[in-house]
Amino acid sequence: MRLIGLDPGLRMTGWGVIDVEGNRLRHVAHGVVKVAATGSLAERLRELFDGVVGIVAAQQPLEAAVEETFVNVNPGSTLKLGQARGVVMLAPARAGLPVYEYAANLVKKSVTGAGHADKRQIAMMVGRLLPGVDASADAADALAVAICHAHHRATARRVEAAL
Repeated sequence: MRLIGLDPGLRMTGWGVIDVEGNRLRHVAHGVVKVAATGSLAERLRELFDGVVGIVAAQQPLEAAVEETFVNVNPGSTLKLGQARGVVMLAPARAGLPVYEYAANLVKKSVTGAGHADKRQIAMMVGRLLPGVDASADAADALAVAICHAHHRATARRVEAAL
């Protein structure tokens, strides 16, 4: 089964694709959708949506997993991140994929064994679980979301999307 993990961000959204056969995980691809820092919010969200749609079409996963939004101190930043997350969830849902969501602490714990691991630890463990993978922080986080989904998909909470 092919899974895509997505780590939403308005400027950079990480993505990672793995194949799962039983308890075996195999790296397929990873990368980052980069969105221009200029332009209106609507234009940037459209650019993000188009980027994720293109990746889903190219990689053809069967399920998608998205990291839940981490609420930070700045409400404006949190709101914009939430909008980006909505766009990132919509892209695979529009392609007919079931979309699942995971708390950041569960993703970290699933990959590193600790719920408060930093990005460096996550990238290192992704490299161990998927030998030979050297991913940037955002792409490594997305691969970690995909790995988390592979481990928890039987009990995962599916996002109910009304499209």
